[in-house]
Amino acid sequence: MTIKFTKMHGAGNDFVVLDGVRQSIGLSPEQLRFIADRHFGIGCDQILLVEKSPREEADFRYRIFNADGSEVEQCGNGARCFVRFVHDQKLTSKREIVVETKSGLISPSLNDDGRVTVNMGAPIFDPSQIPFVSDSHEVVQPLQLANETIQITAVSMGNPHAVQVVADIESAPVAAQGPQIERHPRFPKRVNAGYMQIVDREHIRLRVFERGSGETLSCGSGACAAVVTGIRRKLLDNTVHVATRGGTLTITWAGERSPVMMTGPAITVFEGEINL
Repeated sequence: MTIKFTKMHGAGNDFVVLDGVRQSIGLSPEQLRFIADRHFGIGCDQILLVEKSPREEADFRYRIFNADGSEVEQCGNGARCFVRFVHDQKLTSKREIVVETKSGLISPSLNDDGRVTVNMGAPIFDPSQIPFVSDSHEVVQPLQLANETIQITAVSMGNPHAVQVVADIESAPVAAQGPQIERHPRFPKRVNAGYMQIVDREHIRLRVFERGSGETLSCGSGACAAVVTGIRRKLLDNTVHVATRGGTLTITWAGERSPVMMTGPAITVFEGEINL
């Protein structure tokens, strides 16, 4: 089976994007892992599948598969690449589209400067909906790891995040802690582990250990989760520039039940075909 693909990235978070509108695509977890493999396949953090949506109010359906073959609910950097892809491939002429995801509808739009803005929806703090096993609704909560207790904020941006504030992200124990947090039993669907360094009220630095992919150069939903966390803790203003290892994202949140708006780049790297 030969399929066409497009390699893209959003601030270094890289994707293989597949057109499921004009070609029939049904891939096994083994095939997904092969595509994502950086030595034997194409190589990517996640695989994005563009499909027609059965919902009248949605222009497309957006499916996201991690490098380990698991399907997840949301990916912010991928959403930006999604709207760039469908526009460049002439699947739509709309600059703003409505996209169905596993966690609901999102609305990415292509800006005049080439960047993409995504309405990521309102953050979720209810532990049962994240999901996060807790009897408390406190913003900051303890999480017991193998040899230490850390302080995290649990929030969902359509996918679960555990955000902690650190003094310096360069020395943050991402590789050691990340796998423990990702598979912590208090997160039944696993979780993305975010490490946020606050530079000032309008700037943060961020690293994220993503479930199913490991540490990535950037994580759009993780940037949203971190900024929301900082605003709730009264550490940040309503618009924040997030410096990741792959680039800068701008996140705006008015608070309460307002949607989180994310703006950043979406770049096409190359196109090709792969024989599966």
